[in-house]
Amino acid sequence: MAQTPHILICDDDPVVHESLGLYFSNEHFSYSDAFDGRESLQKVAEDKPDLILLDVMMPELTGLEVCREIRKTLSTPIIILTAKGEEIDRVLGLELGADDYIVKPFSPREVIARIKAVLRRINEPSDTQSVLRFDGLEINLANYIVKVNGESIPCTPKEVEILFLLASHSGQVMGRDQILSLVWGYDYTGDPRTVDTHIKRIRQKVFLEGARWSISTVYSVGYKFEVV
Repeated sequence: MAQTPHILICDDDPVVHESLGLYFSNEHFSYSDAFDGRESLQKVAEDKPDLILLDVMMPELTGLEVCREIRKTLSTPIIILTAKGEEIDRVLGLELGADDYIVKPFSPREVIARIKAVLRRINEPSDTQSVLRFDGLEINLANYIVKVNGESIPCTPKEVEILFLLASHSGQVMGRDQILSLVWGYDYTGDPRTVDTHIKRIRQKVFLEGARWSISTVYSVGYKFEVV
């Protein structure tokens, strides 16, 4: 990622663009604007942003449809912007591969804090082993690449971080709140079900018939990466 992060704002409300743009300029973020779903996909391809702010309710294509299309080929971090009370859209967004969500109305300062947290996690060097290998599975936290049988699998940054966290603590049960704290940060106040939706997607993506490892559910507690 470039030293100056580039953020793509996808929202049909000009006020959102104006208010966020002012704060982004103060933070020395570069940014571009998209006002509907089709324009959002076009700008993703043209601008190659470091992070995407994606409103759920947009003309042409909804934010969820845009998220689905992006995740077919890219792992660019996505933060969903959703109106208060749209819990179903929020959960759907996470299931489609969004990394986080922010409920409207929001404070631009909150948006800045969330963006910085995501970009910091992706770019912070790790002082621990950054590559884990198991039977047919490779998890590289240094470059956020997951491979199954040597083939790169498109994963979001959060999916890579969760998988690496579980695999680096093989045999240890990790609670949902513990995963939230370690992956999203101690100040994260989101729904623990966020973890469940990400685990579901991880399992679908890295499933390998006959593998000598698995991600098991520990009822009422959390999840465990097991090697057999």
